[in-house]
Amino acid sequence: MAVSMENHPQAVFDIERIRAQFPVLAREVHGKPLVYLDSAATAQRPQSVIDAVSDFYGRYNANVHRGVHQLSVEASEAFEQARTTVREHLNAASDREIVFTRGTTEAINLVAQSYLRPKLEPGDEILITHMEHHSNIVPWQLLCEQTGAVLKVAPINRRGELLVDELEQLIGERTKLIGIVHVSNALGTVNPVAEVCRIARERGVATLVDGAQATPHVDVDVQALGCDFYCLSAHKMYGPTGIGCLYGREVLLEAMPPWQGGGEMITRVSFEETTYNDLPHKFEAGTPNIAGAIGMGEAFRFLQRTGIEAIARHEAGLLAHATETMQSIDGLTIVGTAEHKGPVVSFTLEGAHPNDIGTIVDHFGVAIRTGHHCAMPVMQFFEVPATARISFGVYNTTEEIDVFLEALGKARTMLA
Repeated sequence: MAVSMENHPQAVFDIERIRAQFPVLAREVHGKPLVYLDSAATAQRPQSVIDAVSDFYGRYNANVHRGVHQLSVEASEAFEQARTTVREHLNAASDREIVFTRGTTEAINLVAQSYLRPKLEPGDEILITHMEHHSNIVPWQLLCEQTGAVLKVAPINRRGELLVDELEQLIGERTKLIGIVHVSNALGTVNPVAEVCRIARERGVATLVDGAQATPHVDVDVQALGCDFYCLSAHKMYGPTGIGCLYGREVLLEAMPPWQGGGEMITRVSFEETTYNDLPHKFEAGTPNIAGAIGMGEAFRFLQRTGIEAIARHEAGLLAHATETMQSIDGLTIVGTAEHKGPVVSFTLEGAHPNDIGTIVDHFGVAIRTGHHCAMPVMQFFEVPATARISFGVYNTTEEIDVFLEALGKARTMLA
């Protein structure tokens, strides 16, 4: 694993002990116990993350890096310790390679505008895959409009798997960057990211990995993957909203100009010129989301304490149980049947609109996702307007899946 677990002895995976750490799971919805199956949209928070954020605001709220008083010192230490925790978990080479952002979306836009835009000329190419989230499509479309570059798309098959050979054939002399999702939010597909990064590296092409759906479920080692950039969002992995990070290889970040200007990202300002701060602060203009960063650090520590391998095993069991049962339901089609999948099941039900399914099962206390999941090209590929989606987290149980299936059965009867 990327993180040494010597300081985090592994206990037996006790689902009730884990569930007890998430206060929201104790509530009821429409008079029924909450069954939360929407972690791919946003995960719930353990009490330790809630306490970390509350503790900052209640005990040492102050701005970071700018004050000599005790509260500022404590805030700065906690803020930078969070950066170190993220670096350790991702196995980045240095804290300088971890840039705090508002999340995956901002991290991708930062790379698009700071790293790639200065390099592009009309006719240069950016290559992505057909299963990308809008956050890994739209920034590149904007960049193409600004520079005259061309966006190319690597195809997928009917199981929702990337056709790596065809991706490789699309790499040309003018390909400047490959953007690829690690785990698809709409299909659950786990992409062969290390293989794609190796191919790109051999061709001299930079790589960016959208890791928003991967970090809660799989061991992420950016050095082993061989990517140039890796982006993530804390709220997908039991942390606060509005915070995430960009990992970038230091040599690349060092050469990139700042994306936003203001406080913190400078060392000296005059009306004639400005000298920019060192990494990673060069890319962190303005007062940061201090509480969010501290909460994200605690979310990573929660994953470390629980054990990412134990989490993966548990979620694989949930996925197997849901898939096996749902495959036997007449009229139900699972969208995304890749051999390697994360804990996501998207589906359609004959004669039922996904939104109607979501509304009905909600009345049984079950929270699922419906719609295009910010992946409209995926829906177009499978020729469906939308899907219903269940997605699992560390706190879910097979019993909850059975509650969902019972509610789905009642929705099917009502909508038939």
